[in-house]
Amino acid sequence: MSTKTPSEEDILRPINSLTKKYFIVYGIAALGLVAFLIAWAYQLKKGLVVTGLGDWGSGGGATWGLYIGAFIWWVGVAHGGIILSAAVRLLGMDRYMPIARIAEMTTIGGLSAAGFYILVHMGRPDRMVTSVIGHYHITVNNSPLVWDVTVITAYFVLSATYLGLTLRYDINRLRDDLPDHFEPIYKIMTIGYTKAEDEVIDRMVWWLAAAVIIMAPLLLHGGVIPWLFALLPAMPAWTGGIQGPMFLSIALMSAISGVIIISYSFRRAYNWDHIITDDIFRGLLLWLGFFTLLFLWFQLQFVLNGVYLGPLANAHAAEAKLGNPLYQIAMTMIFLTLVYIFVQGIRPSLFSKKRALVASGAILAGTLTEKVLFVVEGFMDPLFNIYAATPGEYFPSAIELLSLVGTTALVALLFLNLSKLVPVVELHAIEHLRGDHEHSHETTETEVEA
Repeated sequence: MSTKTPSEEDILRPINSLTKKYFIVYGIAALGLVAFLIAWAYQLKKGLVVTGLGDWGSGGGATWGLYIGAFIWWVGVAHGGIILSAAVRLLGMDRYMPIARIAEMTTIGGLSAAGFYILVHMGRPDRMVTSVIGHYHITVNNSPLVWDVTVITAYFVLSATYLGLTLRYDINRLRDDLPDHFEPIYKIMTIGYTKAEDEVIDRMVWWLAAAVIIMAPLLLHGGVIPWLFALLPAMPAWTGGIQGPMFLSIALMSAISGVIIISYSFRRAYNWDHIITDDIFRGLLLWLGFFTLLFLWFQLQFVLNGVYLGPLANAHAAEAKLGNPLYQIAMTMIFLTLVYIFVQGIRPSLFSKKRALVASGAILAGTLTEKVLFVVEGFMDPLFNIYAATPGEYFPSAIELLSLVGTTALVALLFLNLSKLVPVVELHAIEHLRGDHEHSHETTETEVEA
């Protein structure tokens, strides 16, 4: 355990330093985003036909694929991130304060990637204006897809407000040590700020956190998005009340895994061993194990209800799911990760940050695979097959795969840019850690004297 006292200088290090590694990572992320933008430009020119999506009918295939699967996955990462941050504030989980803002930024990044997928999958971005915004007053009451866009937009505003309010305190107190070339941005972010508002903002943030916790199972990744699928009885692979809890468990698994990876990256890059401690990683792993256990239980419920004495269509969908090699690989990775998490909980000597990193990567890969298969298999085994031909097969096109590279790069660039603008660790967290460190030091001195 590090004996170094956390300081303001520590959280300002990403802002006030530029390294060769930073430029290398930035360049790689930029190349990934540019590669996808070129692929998207080609899609805009030729149409969605270049992806094979929309080829449903006598030719087989699926109208939704990786685009929608990754969209759901990114929304899950975003929702889980803000739930994690809200739980830290609402439940007084001070242990995780150093990673609360990273979780909030993960939400902004995840929602940005998910929103990008909506534009990409619509084929033509102008349809957002002509088909959605222009007819919003008509479609909002009747279209689940428009409800989806509405909820995501509302969640983005809620999350951005949540993050912005907590940043006002930090920027005001650290202003003399922040770069002068961002002065206009800082002025906008702290407009009208007075120290008297700190107590009010604390209450506002608490209520926003309460709203997030309440909305998550009702409207967000436990509500509207799974309802888009669960309420379609013609699609046996989708329908059923288990989808809400399963979506929510995947959201929390993916978010915790993402936060572990990002936190590890910042810790290693800026020597934050004394801020983002091993204790935080151990705690996050245990929470990851809990939600992974729930997810596997929900998967078992869905499969058993399909295979044993269920309607014939549900049985076919469940059997197709079980027989898919990618599904088997994804569930095996998730299960083995769960085994490791609980074994290292029993034998702490098996814990290491690199193993936590591998476990998080396995969870992210497994949940993404499951979500893409979930979407595709819904089309592969419909209740009413109106075409005599078999449903066909699906494999992501190069353009779809590049979209995953591009959105991941987009989130990476968001973090790289934000880390040069604002602290990614809250000043409150540093103040709390410093207080604990001083208290621990005083206790040690008292024990020595005794």
